[in-house]
Amino acid sequence: MTSTLAAPVRRARTGRARTGRARTGRAVATAVLAVAVSGGLAACGGGSTKLPPDPEVGSTAAPALTPVVDAAPALPRSKPTGMKIDAAGVDAKRMVDLAVDPVSGELGVPDADTDADTPGWWTEGVTPGEKGVSVLVAHFDTRHGPALMKDVKKIGLGDVVEVPREDGRTARFKIREIEDVNKKDFPTGKVYGDTDRPELRLLTCGGEVRNGHRTNNVIFYADLVAA
Repeated sequence: MTSTLAAPVRRARTGRARTGRARTGRAVATAVLAVAVSGGLAACGGGSTKLPPDPEVGSTAAPALTPVVDAAPALPRSKPTGMKIDAAGVDAKRMVDLAVDPVSGELGVPDADTDADTPGWWTEGVTPGEKGVSVLVAHFDTRHGPALMKDVKKIGLGDVVEVPREDGRTARFKIREIEDVNKKDFPTGKVYGDTDRPELRLLTCGGEVRNGHRTNNVIFYADLVAA
């Protein structure tokens, strides 16, 4: 599956810039990105006779709390090395790097043939636990059948996404919102927009299969609560 993003997303990194000028640049890039995007994740599933049932996840959110009551302090930069979600039986021991294609403007995804059970991290965003938005992507299914997020509908509000890091720490995020949207309505600004606290976005595919691909994106919004 692929994620269609505008090329300006590459300038919207929040983990390394600290000056006022850099923050302004990120805000402008995010605004341009929100206007130019044509969709979210695409090309999920397709062609396999072993696909799992359609993930009817639905959208839901916890009551708004600002600041998040149990929010944890931001962590320094350190690359993610895996992902664990007890609620869905996810326990990945690796993490692949994802980047935006400079020609197509699309965000890469884990290779469907070799990494269907491995999540990916958007390297132009912050690392999980840093101040800002960290974006992870994982397959629900591929043409080979069920993948890492095959039990996505078991994940609910308040569940925890654990992300081990190279520095030996584990960033733990609590889910506060789940969004199940058609790809043509992908909320780019909401997903990739800047934030003043450590947050996580976990993206996968949902909906039914049409023309060989899933129709929806399932987006988990989560806040750092422990490390």
